[in-house]
Amino acid sequence: MRKIFYLAMVVVFVGLVGVALLGAVAEMPRYGSPDNPPHNEVYQRYVEDGLADCGGYNLVANIILDYRAYDTLMETTVLFTVVVIIIMMWGVEGREKK
Repeated sequence: MRKIFYLAMVVVFVGLVGVALLGAVAEMPRYGSPDNPPHNEVYQRYVEDGLADCGGYNLVANIILDYRAYDTLMETTVLFTVVVIIIMMWGVEGREKK
């Protein structure tokens, strides 16, 4: 019974992450669309205004923690979900062998 519960929880977690990722991909602009902003404007903004916008002297830390915080949060959420699923699966395997 517990194995079915754990497997159902794994399916629910994977489904939720899958829906979130598909939703994020659906909101992205089409590749090659003329409405997309060019990459050089973003780079210039990071380099020229990074210190004034973020207040930090480390350009890489400014980009990761301030400009790209949502990407970093999503990556962390995916890694956390994977760790939770692995721990849940270890619990199922450990109980079956006894």
